[in-house]
Amino acid sequence: MKSILVIDDNPDIRENTAEILDLAGYKTFTAENGKKGVDIAVREKPDVIICDIMMPELDGYGVLHLLRKNEATAHIPFIFLTAKTERSDFRKGMEMGADDYITKPFEDIELLSAVEVRLKRAAVIDNKYSSSASGISQFFKDVKDSGLLTQLADQYEILTLHKKQNLYQEGKRPRFLYYLIKGKIKGFKVHEDGKEYITDLFSEGNFIGYSALIEDKNYDDNAAVLEEADVMQIPREDFMQMMYSDISVAAKFIKIVTQDVKEKEERLMSLAYSSLRKRVAKALVDIHEKFNNGKEVKPIEISREDIAHYVGTATESLIRTLSDFKSEKLIEIKEGKINISNLEKLKNLLY
Repeated sequence: MKSILVIDDNPDIRENTAEILDLAGYKTFTAENGKKGVDIAVREKPDVIICDIMMPELDGYGVLHLLRKNEATAHIPFIFLTAKTERSDFRKGMEMGADDYITKPFEDIELLSAVEVRLKRAAVIDNKYSSSASGISQFFKDVKDSGLLTQLADQYEILTLHKKQNLYQEGKRPRFLYYLIKGKIKGFKVHEDGKEYITDLFSEGNFIGYSALIEDKNYDDNAAVLEEADVMQIPREDFMQMMYSDISVAAKFIKIVTQDVKEKEERLMSLAYSSLRKRVAKALVDIHEKFNNGKEVKPIEISREDIAHYVGTATESLIRTLSDFKSEKLIEIKEGKINISNLEKLKNLLY
């Protein structure tokens, strides 16, 4: 059960607010002044704090200042209660780090909506998202569900792309954030000698092209379709507006992107120093996990050439290694599709 602390020197407003929250299923704490409010916040660590501005002894600004200085309470969503005569002063509170404000008198639904939005936002910020395309997708879904990204909807154009069609090209300026509704897409680079190296693989539910948008630069790789795909195009302008309307959400997203870059650097190191067997095993595990996100387990259906490009080896060398894995009963190959028989052994291959 989520808990909420209400700080207000007016007993009628304090108890009425607590009663509304109690009826909505929240656990509530109350304090009649700022000093007691700070003590309760430090002791109970509520999920949300609702605080009046004008109070004796310690006003709402002082409460916010003390709680933001304390590491244990700095992250707690903070909502100011303001009288209409104080509304011009609410900017000061927002600049100090308050998350929202409600003007008195307020309707029950207004109070509950403000609390719900703050709780959902806090859940997004606190959640530990994996540094992968699926982790990015889950992040966007949670932001959308929180009400902070309401523009992401079916109103955007959906493209149907066929196998080998390009989604974007290296050196081009990004115009969209892409959301993959159906199909498979690869990100890749082409070296000076003409060899292709796959930088990433995307499947249903993944967002594509976010790095170039966030870093405000041209694409540094290409994206092409592996399997017929339906792609939603979210205009750059909408994406930037959605991301930077809340700095905490933007910071969280950038942190995930930074982890994603680190993951790719580690994969490059693995390509350089691991044995071919370990590189192929890791690639099979990566591809399996990218294309199986909790649903029915599907075989690996991408071409041997594309797997070789992902590993960074010749197609012939890949085929020989796959043959070895098959004889060792690590994988099965039926009608050209690869089924992993022993995922754990592939993950922990010694040589």
